[in-house]
Amino acid sequence: MNFPSYGLRGASVNCPQPQPFHDFARGRVYFPRMYPLLKTTFLIVSALFPIVNPLGTAPIFLSLTQYYSNSDRMMLARRIALNSFVLLIASYLTGTHILAFFGISLPVVQVGGGLIVAATGWSMLRQSSSEDETRQGVNRTVDRRDLFDKAFYPLTLPLTVGPGSISVAITLGANEPHTEHLIIYSIIGALIGSLLIAFSVFLCYGFADRLAEALGTTAMSVIMRLSSFLLVCIGVQIVWNGLSSLLRNLHPIVVPLQ
Repeated sequence: MNFPSYGLRGASVNCPQPQPFHDFARGRVYFPRMYPLLKTTFLIVSALFPIVNPLGTAPIFLSLTQYYSNSDRMMLARRIALNSFVLLIASYLTGTHILAFFGISLPVVQVGGGLIVAATGWSMLRQSSSEDETRQGVNRTVDRRDLFDKAFYPLTLPLTVGPGSISVAITLGANEPHTEHLIIYSIIGALIGSLLIAFSVFLCYGFADRLAEALGTTAMSVIMRLSSFLLVCIGVQIVWNGLSSLLRNLHPIVVPLQ
């Protein structure tokens, strides 16, 4: 393409033609800067939402908070959603550096966290039905500080964001490109994806009582027992994944023949 010189003799003016945003002839749409953002957002949501599983853990959350009023439960849901967002984004951005600083590997995190998840599910599975009936319709006033302490452990960690979610977030963060022109869009995508997951946690936990009213006492009891059993199985599976990785890294000991 020849550009006019506008009377500037002896000076070469190089004006590159801008890349069109839409290429209708080839049926393509160019998103040179939006692609890493959309990719990271999709990876965060698709990889972490099935593991966090707020729909499946909502009955467990309701079982652990049956003593609380609806306003306290809604406050807990907001705090758990905020804690989940912070844990996920911190694991994505700084998880590998923190583990490297303390010399801890991902399989060790999986083994330790899996044991806590399995123990939590086992204690809920052994809970008697008479205790569940006693809790129904009983509200108690609690200190807000105690409420927020319980919001982190065990309701956020390990019930909502457990070792499986943390290990996946660390892995996703370690595999993202860290070049200067792409890292900012990956960070924004991780923020959006973690925010979407936290919002789903708030919706499922905040309105878990309405779900219980719609299903009924018997159905919620069955769902809670099944969810507790699945929580035990998930914990055992996380432990096994960590142990398998540790065993694969063991070097065989060669004993010389005498």
